Amino acid sequence: MNHDFNIPVLYRDEFILVVNKPVDLPVHKNDFMPHDAPYLTKLAGDLTGQWIYNVHRLDSKTSGVIVLALSKEMAHHLTLQFERKEVRKKYLAIVQANPGEGTFDQKVLVKKKTKFKKPAVTHFKTLQSVLTGISHKETENVVLSLVEIQPETGRWHQLRQHFAKNRFDMLGDTHHGDFKLNKIITEKTGLKRLFLHASELEFMHPQTHQELSFSAPIPEEFNELLNFFGR
Repeated sequence: MNHDFNIPVLYRDEFILVVNKPVDLPVHKNDFMPHDAPYLTKLAGDLTGQWIYNVHRLDSKTSGVIVLALSKEMAHHLTLQFERKEVRKKYLAIVQANPGEGTFDQKVLVKKKTKFKKPAVTHFKTLQSVLTGISHKETENVVLSLVEIQPETGRWHQLRQHFAKNRFDMLGDTHHGDFKLNKIITEKTGLKRLFLHASELEFMHPQTHQELSFSAPIPEEFNELLNFFGR
């Protein structure tokens, strides 16, 4: 287990902390982790010497911008903004095929091992596509696309579920995705991660009421993958 996570701080004041969460780092502790395993709220607590309150979630396999609160009151105000859909979120992902531009609005599962579904809305547009030369299933030359995604709702694995349902499986998704293609691409490129990154976050500062906007640069692995096939 790699304990050397570098947590880039994008913003910090006495009320909130905004960081660029590394890939494969859980946000908070869960029952399945070894007792000494690192997680974001613990590392952020070590960094600030303060108690950290979680406000929204990013899966451990997703990297990118996340806001944390430094008091219960700030956490409450921020959580309300997320619940009222007042927060603007943008993601980048690499997916199979070319989804073009549009909106997915099928209901998605609310969590693992349940059949219960809730409404979900995901807007997307394709920024770049590359041909891989890989033959897979019925496709002779698999296309991979870099897409920008703006979710309106925040359901469990919403983005992964929506893209998988529409046959634009997210690369590196070991839960809903195309396991065989993931394996082929890792063997070819040596890159292995979920290609999903929270690139932008806009919300209102719960204390100053100022509109804040943060972005985390596209991860190196995304560029490496696109360059590998796009050369």
